Amino acid sequence: MRKTSPPPPATVDPDVREAPAEGPGRPVARGLWNMAFTELWERYSFYGLRGILSFYLLYEVADGGLELAPAVAAGLVGAYGGVVYVSQIVGAWLGDRLVSPRDMVLYGAVVITAGHVVLAFAPGTVGLGAGLGCIVLGTGALKTNITSIVGFVLDQNDDERYRDVGFSYFYLAINVGAVLGPLTTGLAQNELGFHYGFGLAAIGMAAALIQYIRSMRKLPERAGVVNNPLPAGRRPLVAVAALMCAAVVGAAVATGLVRAENLSTVVTVTALVAAAAYFLTMTTSKSVSRDERRRVLGYLPLFLASGVYFGFLFQKFTAISILITERIDLNIGGWTFPVAWITTVSPLALVLVIPLVARVWNRLGERQPGPVTKVAVGLTQIGCAYLFLLIISEATGDADIPLVLILLFMMAAGSSEVFVGPIGLSLATRIGPEKFRSQMVGLNFLTLALGSSLAGLLGQLFTLIDNSSYFTVVAACGIGIGLALFAGRRPVARLLGARSGGSGG
Repeated sequence: MRKTSPPPPATVDPDVREAPAEGPGRPVARGLWNMAFTELWERYSFYGLRGILSFYLLYEVADGGLELAPAVAAGLVGAYGGVVYVSQIVGAWLGDRLVSPRDMVLYGAVVITAGHVVLAFAPGTVGLGAGLGCIVLGTGALKTNITSIVGFVLDQNDDERYRDVGFSYFYLAINVGAVLGPLTTGLAQNELGFHYGFGLAAIGMAAALIQYIRSMRKLPERAGVVNNPLPAGRRPLVAVAALMCAAVVGAAVATGLVRAENLSTVVTVTALVAAAAYFLTMTTSKSVSRDERRRVLGYLPLFLASGVYFGFLFQKFTAISILITERIDLNIGGWTFPVAWITTVSPLALVLVIPLVARVWNRLGERQPGPVTKVAVGLTQIGCAYLFLLIISEATGDADIPLVLILLFMMAAGSSEVFVGPIGLSLATRIGPEKFRSQMVGLNFLTLALGSSLAGLLGQLFTLIDNSSYFTVVAACGIGIGLALFAGRRPVARLLGARSGGSGG
């Protein structure tokens, strides 16, 4: 009888480790964690800045601020957030047509770092404008492309059941940065001044850049490839179009057509037009199959619902920031509670709840709710959070609202994001047409652009009407839209090609 030699030992990919028993349940590429840590530091810098930006605009000059009117400050903060996310559709297009996603992330990180350095050292409105401008351009290059790379990493796992789980952990890293940033910059601002807070954000972004450079060689091969390269003959036309757009924007600002008071409106309209163009392009392109077209159309109601959701969530930087400066007593035994820490409770609640919810999705497997149901739950929950704020606002009358109650509101609103944010990321990378993968991620980020600019508009409305009327409208819209989306979950799920699972979508 012939002896058979033992099989050779299995080779182990050095970039893959076994997931822990409580994790996604299958091998997880280290590239996912490398991208997660890079994104953690990028979000540290972004939210570290954003956590104190509203108060930098609102505070008196004697306290280190710019002392802008509340309506103007709310409009500027909302518009800034909107422009950051609108710029990401440009970055997504560049990552699909001209520069590989891997290189786009690198260039974006460098420009963002430069923007934070400018904010740290250049005072006044000139420094503010230059620094925010760099951050807008750099974030546009980085965000969609790093998310596409995460999608490439997760594509190495065949089982789609764990995609939402993987993106939930990636989203966890995002929100760890969103917590640590405002905690540290808020403390620096409280004890030393605003520009020290901006300086800490610059250090965080430098850490993100270093982390990314170290991890670049471990990325999937697809990350270094231009997915749908633009023909060389069309590149001069694109350059001319970009210059014309820049000239139009400059002329609009110079003539006063675009100004601080209406900037949120302009950004909202721009985001809607850009989204319409994206949907039209992807549903009419000859390179998009019939099934891909159906999935894009199925994403439309989720896109609109998510935009409204983020409009409600991002009011922590506009209407809620104004409420904090007007009606919250921050003095605790002679010490002033750092104002940025209040808005930090929102992502902190999300960080704490994500592992629990991801574990539930993992345990349920095929029986977990579909993406439509998850988004509907998120909208309903944030509507209930504003209902709670309405109750405590009415109960306190004209008196100060206790700090602990506004913190509870932040926890309820922030934790609802687990049902919307990571689900949108996962869905965009799954249903995006093959030739428009990065651009589909850019379309998903437009929900954040709409939300940010809508939050600016809502902040301006907050300054015009009484608190009870305002919170009644927001609460009713959140709960009503959430219930309507839940009622229509089955037909939307069929268009998306999503499993109908335990809850039919």
